[in-house]
This record gives sequence, structure tokens and C-alpha cells, in this order.
Amino acid sequence: MADVQQAEGLAWVPGATVRERSRLLAAMRGWGLGSDAAAVAELNRRADADPDWFWRATAADLGVEFTVPFDRAVDESAGKPFPQWFPGSRINIAQLCAHRHAIGERADQLAVIYEGDDGQRRTLTFAQLDTEVRRFAANLRELGVHRGDRVALFMPVVPEAAVAYLAIAMLGAVSVPTFSGYAPDALATRLQDSEAVALVTADGTTRRGKMVELKATADAALADSPSVQTVVVVRHLGAQVPMTRGRDVYYDELARDPEPIETVETEANDPLTVVYTSGTTGRPKGIVHSHGGFAMKTAVDFAYGFDVHAGDVVSWVTDLGWLVGPMLMTGPLQLGATIVMIEGLPTYPTPTRMWEIVRRNGITVQGIAPTAARALKAAGAAAPAMDTLRTFVSTGEAWDEPTWWWLFDEVGGRRVPIVNYSGGTEIGGGLLIGYPFLPMAAAAFNAPLPGVDAAVFGDDGHPVVGEIGELVVRNTFPGMTHAFWNDRDRYLDTYWNRWHGIWVHGDLASVDEHGMWRIHGRSDDTLKLSGRRVGPAEIEASLLRDNRIAEVAVIGVPDELRGQRAVAFAVLRDDGPVPADLQETATEHAGRSFAPEVRVVASLPKTKNGKIMRRAIRARYLGSSPGDLSALDPTTPLEAIPVAGEHDQENAL
Repeated sequence: MADVQQAEGLAWVPGATVRERSRLLAAMRGWGLGSDAAAVAELNRRADADPDWFWRATAADLGVEFTVPFDRAVDESAGKPFPQWFPGSRINIAQLCAHRHAIGERADQLAVIYEGDDGQRRTLTFAQLDTEVRRFAANLRELGVHRGDRVALFMPVVPEAAVAYLAIAMLGAVSVPTFSGYAPDALATRLQDSEAVALVTADGTTRRGKMVELKATADAALADSPSVQTVVVVRHLGAQVPMTRGRDVYYDELARDPEPIETVETEANDPLTVVYTSGTTGRPKGIVHSHGGFAMKTAVDFAYGFDVHAGDVVSWVTDLGWLVGPMLMTGPLQLGATIVMIEGLPTYPTPTRMWEIVRRNGITVQGIAPTAARALKAAGAAAPAMDTLRTFVSTGEAWDEPTWWWLFDEVGGRRVPIVNYSGGTEIGGGLLIGYPFLPMAAAAFNAPLPGVDAAVFGDDGHPVVGEIGELVVRNTFPGMTHAFWNDRDRYLDTYWNRWHGIWVHGDLASVDEHGMWRIHGRSDDTLKLSGRRVGPAEIEASLLRDNRIAEVAVIGVPDELRGQRAVAFAVLRDDGPVPADLQETATEHAGRSFAPEVRVVASLPKTKNGKIMRRAIRARYLGSSPGDLSALDPTTPLEAIPVAGEHDQENAL
């Protein structure tokens, strides 16, 4: 296998066990298709040409059960940007993820495992999860929540979060998950925009062992959010918090045996959840996902993309405000898998915390962002053997190859594939995947996900191979947002108005002649250096070959002579004097035509789910408005970035 890998530039060549276990290959064999990359491409051609066949066959294969079946898969009579998926059918996420598993062989299987950073561990079986979901839904009804109402979630990733998410779905109400690190203004903006009638929160959460006062933040936000009439508070840390009479109620003081209610038979296109993402300017975008679309998309991505089976144990370090939070509470649970919800950071209180959680819980599929991998690598502790671990799933940002190889070689021992996965909140999951049953190059993708007609377009709006261009989608599929909450025009402007009938995703991508795809960063972060279009990730990856650099962000800035030049902001692994040869080494690694000016900083501003905020870095450096900063992690302040020409000479190399 090593000779094949070296000859073809491949990092991963699957063995027979991986291929025999694959749910997608089994389905493809049943559909009369082959089992190589060409067969995957043919599957997507058939799915695009005959969506009725494909989505009906997929629903049957993955057990996506409709209580009232659909007659046709899609209705695009309102226009391609506004498809209705499985029109007229009935389906409810609570039924798929909780009710149907509460009896039979899954009843006593663990559904939810929670791990806190101070050693807490709590669990719910599928039977217990269903009981709690039904109880909380009935209590929410008693508190005045009805079908179509919005209920915000501002809480840590604890079992009560999964209960609340599914209970809101059971009612036919709409969940609004938010980041647990939001400041009052950011939370208030989302409560106001969604016109939430209720909020589920907690007394607090922890980060690096320190308490984050969620209830205090919620109270400050509620002062400007008159639509919220009810607040349910989970006593997570046992801290004393103020309670407003007539509005606030403790979760554990709700009725233990409320009058039972029936699960609402929601139509497939009824809204399930509104997940807000930050825009470059203006207010956040409320991404609307429906019961039918989100159920189908998460089932496809977890089962066919990550090869999750019933009985698997799936973990991800996430937050409710990142799409992965709702995905984790939907995809694996409906497939009969266990989810592990991790509060805190992967490297606290020990450098090997993530790997300890994998061993303790028998995790088979572990989600990890490149940022988290870099933090674990920098922590320097050797990973223990993790015999149950079968797959890493990576998303959130582009990889640098040294960190990818560290995870693959040193942690996974070359036996655990890294399933690279890229998509976004707006499409309910992924566009591109690194299927573990196909060969793949390091840090690359080997195909679009099932049902996705993805391509790379050049500036002329035609497909290109071997060049960096815009990642686009030429069809529609379940899971794509039903526009933005109360803002259809902005939705069209953002995704549909550049090329007719084409979804422009906002990522730079490339695909080579061997079918290997790569993401090169956000297209609005594009640089043009020496006449060549280049994504920041390409330059960043070259700089990270210098082991003295822990993290780096590259931006393009105006240059009178060249039009644009690159500036890199680097965080070093060690304190102390800046190495005299750092700039020289950066130039050597990046090449003189693309070498950035290197400026050493204490930290890089990131979102709460670990993504580097390059647009904010550029705005700060150039002295312009950074736009919406509600997603900024306060532990990574933007002020760490110097303003060009002001007090930054000591940082320039």
C-alpha cells in the first residue's frame, strides 16, 4: 500500500474492511452501481436527473420515516432558489430521534453522554431521552409555547440541550440555538430578529475551569427583548442566580408528570430551527432549516459520508450556536447512534483530554477542527491508543498539511482516516467529502456528497479544472436553507444573483484531474499576487511548515505598486524574542512571489467555534469597520492585531 500511495500522491488507500463496512457502497451495490470514484460520480448524475428516485431510495435505505409519505421529492414552482422538498408529507425530528428508539432494542442503549471539563459525566438512554423530551414538550405547552413559536437556546452542550431541541421540534415550534459565549447585545439581536417567545438557558457554563455566567448575560439581553415571556433555567453548576417572578422557572421544578401531548405532525417544509451566522456587514443571517430537509441531509452526511451505523458513538467538540450542534443532535440520534456532548476545550484540564474522552466512552467517530488539532499538537502530549476509534471527521476550516499528517500519522497511526468535510450552515451540512472508502490525498476531498452537483467556476461562469475558482452548486438538495428568516432578498443577493440558477457558496476551491478537491478559503478573502489568484490557506500552510509558528492568518492589503500584497499575522509557540530569521524562512517556504510580510502577534481573533476571523483582521489592520463581531471569542481579542502604521514597527520583521 505504501508504494501505491507514494506513486499516486495519496495519503489514504482504504483496505477491504473499510469498504465492506461502507453504508454508501452497500446502497450503491443495491442500486446497480459500481464501487469506485466513477460510480460515485454516476450516482450524483442519476440523483440530479431523477431526484424522485434518488431521495425515495435514500429515505428507505436510511430509515428517514415520513408519517405521511411524499408523492414527489421536490417542487420548484416558486423558483429554483425556493424549492419545497417532499411537499405534503409529514415528518417530525422528535419522532425520528427519540420516540421510535424508546422501544425495542435501542431503548436501553445510551443516546446522550455528557462530559464536563471538571469531570462531570451524565447520560441518557434512548428511553430516558424520550421520556424527558415528552415531559419538557408538555411543560413548554403549559408555559404557552405553541406550533410555530420560536424558542431560543442559550446553554451549554448538556443533556438538557438535546432534550430541549427535540421537545421544541415535538411541539412544532422552532428552535433558535445560540452560542454560549455571546455578549448580551448579540443574544438580544437574535431574540429580537426571531421574535422568540421563550428562552432556555442555564445558570452558567465553564471554560478552562472558570464560570461563564449565562443567566446574567441572558437577563441583560432580555431587557431589550420584549417578545420573550418565559425563561427556563437549567441548574447546571448549582450557582445562585436571580429569578424574575412570573417569567423565570427552573427546569428541575417543572411538573414531573404533566398532561401528555401528541407530537405535532409537521409538514416536511415546516421550520425546525433558525441558526444565525454572522455577516460581513449588517445584522446576522437567520438560516432556516426544515424538518424534512434537515432530517434527510444529516442522515445522508452521517451515514453515507461518515459511515455512521446504529450503535456507533459519535463525538464532536461543538456549541449549540455552530451548525454542528444541531447536526449532532439530529443525524446520529436518528440513525440509532450515541452522541457525546463535550463542554469546554479539548486540551483542558489535561493536554490529552479529548483522547481520554474517546477511550472512556468507546467513541468510534470523532469530529475535530484543524484549529483543535493544532492546539492538541502544540500541547505536546502523546495520544494514547484508542482502539475503538474508526474515523476522524474534520470541518470548520482548511487544513495545513503538517497538522493533518500529525493527526494521521502520530495520533491515528495511519489506520484512522480523516474524513475531510466542507459545507456550511446555509446548506445544512456538507458539499464536499473525503469518503473513507475511496483513496484520498492529504487534506483533500475526493467527491461531492450524494445529491450535490458541485463544481468550480472561473470568473467567466464556466467550470475549470486545476485552477482556483468559486465553489458552486448547480442543483438543489434537501438541507439547503429555506431563505433567511424574514429576508428573502438578502438570501438571493448572497447566493443566487451572480450566475442564473447557480448557488455561489462563497468558498475558493479547486479540483484536479484526479478528482481531488481542495478548499482555499473564503472567496471574499481572496488575494491576487503576481497576477495569480490565491487563497490565504495556501500561504498559511506554507508558513506553518516552520515549527516555530503555532498559528497564522494571511490577508491581502492594497499596494500602490503591485495592487495587492500579503500580510501574515503569526502566533509563535514560544515566548521570548522573535527569531531573527522568521521572515527569511517565511519567504523561503512561501516563495518570493507570494511571501507575506510577517507580523508577530499574541493571538488571532477567532469565532467561538475556532475559525480565524480574517475579514475582521483585515478591517482592524486597515482601520475600517470590522462589521458584525458577535461571533468573536472574547478570549481572542481583535485588539491583538496592530493597526497599519500605528505601534506595529516592533512586530514587523
